[in-house]
Amino acid sequence: MSQNRNVVPGTEGYSAQAGSLVDSYESVVFDELYRPLLELLPTGGKALDVGAGTGRDAAALAQRDFQVHAVEPTAELRSHAQRLHPDANIVWVDDSLPDLAQVHASGERFDLILMTAVWMHLDESDRARALPQVAGLLASSGRVFMTVRKGPVPTGRRMFEVPIDPLVSQAQSLGLTLLRQHEFADMLGRRDVSWSMLAFEKENRV
Repeated sequence: MSQNRNVVPGTEGYSAQAGSLVDSYESVVFDELYRPLLELLPTGGKALDVGAGTGRDAAALAQRDFQVHAVEPTAELRSHAQRLHPDANIVWVDDSLPDLAQVHASGERFDLILMTAVWMHLDESDRARALPQVAGLLASSGRVFMTVRKGPVPTGRRMFEVPIDPLVSQAQSLGLTLLRQHEFADMLGRRDVSWSMLAFEKENRV
């Protein structure tokens, strides 16, 4: 069976289910989800929300005085996001990991890069490619917040197990210092799903 060449790997299933995902995504509150990291959140600046989905987190960052580039490769999710969260401080970008080519072409550097429920969509080789691309988009002392899913793969989705120790080791090799790691239960109540939350900071190198 041939694969749809227009589908970005990792986004399988989201286009067809976009409408039904809105309520569940929007039911999670940014401040509750990222409560363990809020004290580490930069005070405004430029933010990149990778895999922005329905725009929930991008909107929360915009309300905190960030200028947000919200990356979402699924057109249907972008459409819902722009309808739900119209905000002049959010720029929507059709781009994707592992390369984030459009974002790199913009020349922007970010004080915060947010990746909520994204990393598990990349296989091992794509993750190895993606992290240097992410690190290269950080401003001096910029921070990365990410959540990584653990649990069975839903039907029709593309997901992979993400070992945390190799992720941290690769990040450190790229000059990203681990500031905090937090394990937590699924906020949508799925008993077989849990999450790791990680915060990194880019080292200042002369």
